[in-house]
Amino acid sequence: MTSTLNQPQGGNEMPRFAGRGTMLRLPSADTPEGLDVAFIGVPLDIGTSLRAGTRFGPRSIRNESVMIRPYNMATGAAPFDGLQVADLGDVPINTYNLLESVRIIEAHYDALLPHKVVPLTLGGDHTITLPILRSLVKKHGPVGLVHVDAHTDTNDDMFGEKIAHGTTFRRAVEEGLLDCKRVVQIGQRAQGYTSGDFQWGVDQGFRLFTAEQCWYRPLAPLMDEVRQIMGDGPVYLSFDIDGIDPAWAPGTGTPEVGGLTSIQGLEIVRGCRGLNLIGGDLVEVSPPYDQSGNTAQLAANLLYEMLCVLPGVPVR
Repeated sequence: MTSTLNQPQGGNEMPRFAGRGTMLRLPSADTPEGLDVAFIGVPLDIGTSLRAGTRFGPRSIRNESVMIRPYNMATGAAPFDGLQVADLGDVPINTYNLLESVRIIEAHYDALLPHKVVPLTLGGDHTITLPILRSLVKKHGPVGLVHVDAHTDTNDDMFGEKIAHGTTFRRAVEEGLLDCKRVVQIGQRAQGYTSGDFQWGVDQGFRLFTAEQCWYRPLAPLMDEVRQIMGDGPVYLSFDIDGIDPAWAPGTGTPEVGGLTSIQGLEIVRGCRGLNLIGGDLVEVSPPYDQSGNTAQLAANLLYEMLCVLPGVPVR
């Protein structure tokens, strides 16, 4: 390994129940200067519509990341041999004001734009993706999107409010943040209020792969199609943990039965290798609803897999 690159604190160097409280037990950093990738927490849950608790998501994901080792045995990826990675801590949101929090998040990510760093975000509810996209498009222009979720998050409003965790991608379309011909949604399911509840995004040009279309099948062929859709343009990956069935990930605010398996979640993220990923997030982990920590552990592993598919990661 290159000694100048940050390394996770090893299990034989420090017991896994001790040591750094950062993501993957990486060094913490106060500035993105010199970083290729940064883990950032956004502890927000005031955009949720049912069960709160995602404000505790970033801390829980970091706690459960202690078991993750540097080398990806399945894919051969060795992210810490090729990228400088650190934990930049949390965004200081306003826990009493959602719209002010959205402004704070956007400004926080704006400060990253002069640097080459790719942000990987620990949520937090799905509201956070809107201000992150608002920021990133200032550098990259409209982006493609791979969106894993039980829901489309394209509501026009929720209780009359235009900004909430279920309106994120309608606002993103209206604000010109997305290249709608390069948007793929995977894992949507359950019930709606009308028969056309999933149709709005499709009408904008989204490709929709419902959970039922994913049942009983590996998703590597689907991801081949996704890579063709995305091409060489910039892509953002947004993974809502409720895209996974609550049997594997019960610790979330809006669980829906009949979802993806944890294995399919890994297939989706690994299938993003080769894309021009300019950022990603893992949202909607609500630790109070899973005291075992299994949901946060899955989230930590999915974020590690996101790191492993970024451009510049060597494969051994």
